[in-house]
Amino acid sequence: MSILIDEKTNVLIQGLTGTIAQRHALNMKKNNTNILAGVAPKKGGTQVNGWPIFDTVSQALDHIQVDLSLIYAPPMIAANAIMESIETGIETIVCVTEGIPQHDMYRVYKRLTESNSILLGPCSPGVTSPGKSKVGFLPDQICLPGNVGVVGKSGTLTYEICYQMKLEGIGQSSIVGIGGDPIKGLSFKDVIQLFEEDDETDVIVMVGEIGGVEEEEAAEYIKKYVSKSVVAFIAGKNAPKDVPMGHAGALISGGEGGYEEKVNNLKHNGIHVAKSIFEVTNLVKSFYVVDQK
Repeated sequence: MSILIDEKTNVLIQGLTGTIAQRHALNMKKNNTNILAGVAPKKGGTQVNGWPIFDTVSQALDHIQVDLSLIYAPPMIAANAIMESIETGIETIVCVTEGIPQHDMYRVYKRLTESNSILLGPCSPGVTSPGKSKVGFLPDQICLPGNVGVVGKSGTLTYEICYQMKLEGIGQSSIVGIGGDPIKGLSFKDVIQLFEEDDETDVIVMVGEIGGVEEEEAAEYIKKYVSKSVVAFIAGKNAPKDVPMGHAGALISGGEGGYEEKVNNLKHNGIHVAKSIFEVTNLVKSFYVVDQK
């Protein structure tokens, strides 16, 4: 078992005719991902690396069964692409596009809450279940099949932590990048709930950062409902207050979202907080060994 995707997931890529999307699609194919087709307006009837291209998602669904739509559309039209997948009833949507205007995402979020679809991203590196399937562009070099579920807001920090675990022989059940934008789909809490329900996940790693209260909301959920050990790392210990940094959500304001406040909250709710990305592996290893007895 894994979360969000597996080797049976049928994938449609919106924006597949783009150069970057094509390159990543070929890599996904090497990772067993079952890509069926692409969508690109005015390019229907063509092919990309053997995959048929349709003008719209609706036209594609007349020919194939799709479980997941991956959005590679440019920022100014990506929200419309997400809306198209929602309106056609696709269950899972993953958006890797960065820089979508917030007022567009507000419109998407409102419609998403009224639908049965779930959205990962935007600004997400995707999701991978090592050995089963991969959607997006998480590096293959960091992945090893295993029993640790990893969810991160920062792509690069998540990559590094997974790589450090891999060097110690600790693999992942699934790796999920939720993206750092303030308006997005799945949150830390949502993904941690999926890991709690996953039989192949024994330990959970949360890679957070300063700004916002997402990590705190996840911590309260973990204390009430999660039986598995959770290890967290919070980036931004030395960042100044009231200065926006990196991700749009990484803004400390009035003390809310600050490093100390966030770490204290997590510890108060029973989460094991690593002081560095290198300490994450040691903490995981200790709980992993205990859980395997």
